[in-house]
Amino acid sequence: MYLRISNESVVLKSDIIGIFDMDNTTVSRQGRNFLPDAEKKGMIIYTTEDLPKSYVVTVHDGKTKIYMSSLSAKVLSNRAKSSTMLI
Repeated sequence: MYLRISNESVVLKSDIIGIFDMDNTTVSRQGRNFLPDAEKKGMIIYTTEDLPKSYVVTVHDGKTKIYMSSLSAKVLSNRAKSSTMLI
């Protein structure tokens, strides 16, 4: 099953490691460093040109990818729990 994380992007549900809120995870020093470090490594995929509200960390075939989403972490989490927004 796939989870729709934006109008044009879906991820394989079994690949999802976590769904994170931008505001809550950038409070600590480690959280503030995580996304810039991931961007330097080329792991970030922007699914929107809007300001991201959340990000989804996935691992597929040993490769980590981070999808930035304009949807809130709560909305994405609810979609992941519900089968109605899965493809």
